[in-house]
Amino acid sequence: MRLKVLSVSTVLLLSACDGSSSAPQAAAPAPAVEYVTLQSKPVTLTTSLPGRTDAVKTAEVRPQVSGVILKRTFVEGSEVKAGQQLYQIDPATYQAAYDKALATYKSAAATSSRYKGLVSSNAVSRQVYDDAVAATGEAAADLETARVNLQYTKVYAPITGHIGRSSVTEGALVTSGQTTDLATISQLNPIYVDVSESSINLLNLRRALAEGKLASAGANAAKVQLTLEDGSQYSLPGKLEFSEVTVDEGTGSVTLRASFPNPDDVLLPGMFVHATLSQAVDQNGILAPQEAIMHNNKGKPYVYIVNANNTVEERDITTGPMMSGNWLVTSGLSAGDKVITDGLQNVRPGAKVNGSERKAAEPKVDANLSMTDPSAQ
Repeated sequence: MRLKVLSVSTVLLLSACDGSSSAPQAAAPAPAVEYVTLQSKPVTLTTSLPGRTDAVKTAEVRPQVSGVILKRTFVEGSEVKAGQQLYQIDPATYQAAYDKALATYKSAAATSSRYKGLVSSNAVSRQVYDDAVAATGEAAADLETARVNLQYTKVYAPITGHIGRSSVTEGALVTSGQTTDLATISQLNPIYVDVSESSINLLNLRRALAEGKLASAGANAAKVQLTLEDGSQYSLPGKLEFSEVTVDEGTGSVTLRASFPNPDDVLLPGMFVHATLSQAVDQNGILAPQEAIMHNNKGKPYVYIVNANNTVEERDITTGPMMSGNWLVTSGLSAGDKVITDGLQNVRPGAKVNGSERKAAEPKVDANLSMTDPSAQ
């Protein structure tokens, strides 16, 4: 029994010597964070749309008369000029027809000329003279037909452009009105780019412009930049020509057409490209760094800001297009808000923080900018 009392006394003595259990604990320091103070500035909104190049003019060369090809007078893949001869069809039968028509015309013309002097003296009747004049006119028409057919034995280029491969060789028989073309000529400078824009995006844009939320892009609205299949930028800017007035029922999109200068034939018909078009200007655009934006379990974006009391506050936001590491925030933030960019793992809403300003880099507009709102995905 004495041993138990001693043990309890020893424990009480040790507890009295250890003052840490009863002393108040020091408060943990506020976590350090870095933030960016948001500024508003005019931001040009653009959209990047996929499309394909198309020749401004395309001409399929076909024969107007039947015959055997004697020679081809162009180099496949070269540039030809309008009016340049491309093929020679055997003209022998057409030359003979022309010569015959010419002789018939000369005979009829001589007869009508002779009768003209005789009709006044009643040496020939008026009816005979009229028949001679009619025969002369018919002979003239036959002569013109023969001349045109003879001319058609020389096949000329209808437009200036690049000509492709020939579908016939010397010795091939071609016929008037055949469905197979002899060759195809494409005019490549300038060249068209046809892209498709969602009708929903167009409606949203027009509504924002009508409500004054966005301003027109002005002169830049017609300018178009092009990204090629390999990801490189086409050096020459294009111009928006027109948009279709109907919506494709199958895709729900509207076709837009732009034209680009193509002096070096870099762009060829059928190439897949991306066209970037300026659509509108947000005069009070708010750009937030990408690293500051988080998403909840529903995929909705939010940020942490430092309020006037150095307390963390959570803000739900909606975002628009991205610009070189910065998201355009369409709602939820205002100029002057301090958005936390570093130290996010150490903070929670309502907590005190020790914040310091981080200098934000000047954003540059991303060439692959789209009007897609990631908060809606």
